Amino acid sequence: MPFIGNQPTSGRFIELDSLTASATANYTLQLNSANFEPESVNNLLVSINGVIQGSSTMSLNGAVLTVGATLSSSDTIDFVRVFGNVGTVSTPTDGSVTANKIGTGAVTSAKIADGTIVNADINASAGIDTSKLGTGAVLQVVQNTSSTMKEISDNTFATTDFAVTIVPKLSTSKLLLTVSVYITIPDSGQGSINIYSSADSALITDKTNGFGGPYGNMDGSSLESINTINFLTDAVGSTSSRTYTLYGKSTGTDPTYFMNSTRLSTFTIMEIGG
Repeated sequence: MPFIGNQPTSGRFIELDSLTASATANYTLQLNSANFEPESVNNLLVSINGVIQGSSTMSLNGAVLTVGATLSSSDTIDFVRVFGNVGTVSTPTDGSVTANKIGTGAVTSAKIADGTIVNADINASAGIDTSKLGTGAVLQVVQNTSSTMKEISDNTFATTDFAVTIVPKLSTSKLLLTVSVYITIPDSGQGSINIYSSADSALITDKTNGFGGPYGNMDGSSLESINTINFLTDAVGSTSSRTYTLYGKSTGTDPTYFMNSTRLSTFTIMEIGG
């Protein structure tokens, strides 16, 4: 019989194995020779002797169907059809569940396996949206080290060639710059260190990290100390590559100090999601 409206495309619309009438009102329903239990008698369309049976005249107990009267071998059970079990859920085909089918907010943190995002390659070409990591997430860490001794004798800021290059993942990210540099200062030495940004073409800190004498050991020799800069930038504004370079200047009576005379200095940049 044709349908009025949209043709059903889900559910179980099946015809059960044929039944042979005999001197009984009870018949075991089977599908492919295995017992079949419909959800209710209302799911069945039964024809006996060419007459469709009303569901009120039948009953169902598991796989056993009881028709309205005891039949005989001269009767014919034309067919027993099942029209969709109540609550039947069809298994979607692979790839058929799209993003639009998933409700907003339906995917919670509890539904995401540990490590599936943070251990992945955070890259747009890999199909990972770094913005889903949340504000404050560390997206990448880049570090450079230096043990090359550098003489600082300029009275204005000049490059030390100690630099780190980073390509931000997000334009909304901020960068945490951390420099730990070893400085050897004569007794009368004074100076400062700062960071130069290639993206801004300028020194980026609002004040320099200064140091000065008299620094000296008991025997009057120069003293080595560690100087640090910790600076959090504003949002970077783009994902273009940028280089940050340590700059230094000397302002003391003795116009020279040394970076990395005996120790290893580090320059670290952490990208923080914004």
